[in-house]
Amino acid sequence: MGLELYSKIEPFLDFEDEVYSLHKQFMEFVMLNELDNIIDIGCGQGYFLDNLRINKKTAFGIDLSLEQIKVCEAKNLNAKAIALDEVKEKYDCATAIFDVLNYIPSQNLEQFIKETNLVLNQGGYFVFDVNSHFGFEYIAQGCITIDLEDRFIGIDAVFENEKLQTDLTLFEKNQENLYTKISDSIIQQYHSKEFLTKLLKKCNFEIQEIKEFNLHSDEDADKLIFICKKTN
Repeated sequence: MGLELYSKIEPFLDFEDEVYSLHKQFMEFVMLNELDNIIDIGCGQGYFLDNLRINKKTAFGIDLSLEQIKVCEAKNLNAKAIALDEVKEKYDCATAIFDVLNYIPSQNLEQFIKETNLVLNQGGYFVFDVNSHFGFEYIAQGCITIDLEDRFIGIDAVFENEKLQTDLTLFEKNQENLYTKISDSIIQQYHSKEFLTKLLKKCNFEIQEIKEFNLHSDEDADKLIFICKKTN
């Protein structure tokens, strides 16, 4: 439910510049390597899928949130609300953008990476970003409130024990001018560069580059972008 609630809140967070900036990094890699036949894992509302379509790339998106996929379908994007292990086709590139791996607990991450390997053709690329420790501790933590005419949004994020818990609250005005309240939480987990490097190698990926990326900060990098290639 946490991600479903976030999908209702996301359009009011004004992250357009950040979305454009990060997607630009992924799109540059796709275009430079002349990649096509791409699966976007955790595609959300289809922003990157739309960019791929604009650039005439063949792409398919998956997300566990039915609400997010409904938005994709409204844009006539090729996307389904299915799990990664339900994907039967093979692709030349897999992307996982905006913290997808941080939503996966450490104990489940190896299985996720193995499943990603299985949906790729030999020599296919796996490109993803994760939050750095600096990004979690100094950027993601904090409170946001948004007061609009017909709704009030509260977001409170705390980073402890290598996990970020984000509490979401949404008050929405109904037809009787009364407010209904929905609240839930999202948990993200920090994965170190060393931990990810070990797992990727174990799951038959060769890391070609790890880019430090400043998305929200001009100080230390708040994100790492991994560019990996399937070896087996």
